[in-house]
Amino acid sequence: TIDIALWKFETAKYYVTIIDAPGHRDFIKNMITGTSQADCAVLIVAAGTGEFEAGISKNGQTREHALLAFTLGVKQLIVGVNKMDSTEPPFSEPRFEEIKKEVSSYIKKIGYNPLAVAFVPIS
Repeated sequence: TIDIALWKFETAKYYVTIIDAPGHRDFIKNMITGTSQADCAVLIVAAGTGEFEAGISKNGQTREHALLAFTLGVKQLIVGVNKMDSTEPPFSEPRFEEIKKEVSSYIKKIGYNPLAVAFVPIS
């Protein structure tokens, strides 16, 4: 995604706007624009071997996006652990738990309460 995409809907209790902000490093200004308007963020983390490790590394995008979200005032976070079908074996629970543990450790350092963050395996 390069541009910010918007979807809107209402429930009996809420008026919801979903903002799909770009994750690519070249479009970080667009991501900041979208994130600065958010009450909640869904942080997508790749589960693939090597992909997760790159994202959670010192200068990785997973860290950068989580830090930006918190800094921009997003207090509620959901973590989508994507590409679970590409783990070995596919949909590996130990891999999911490993990712959950590492991401929880990092988001706690920046100010989120990991116990209040939902981790959802997706593909």
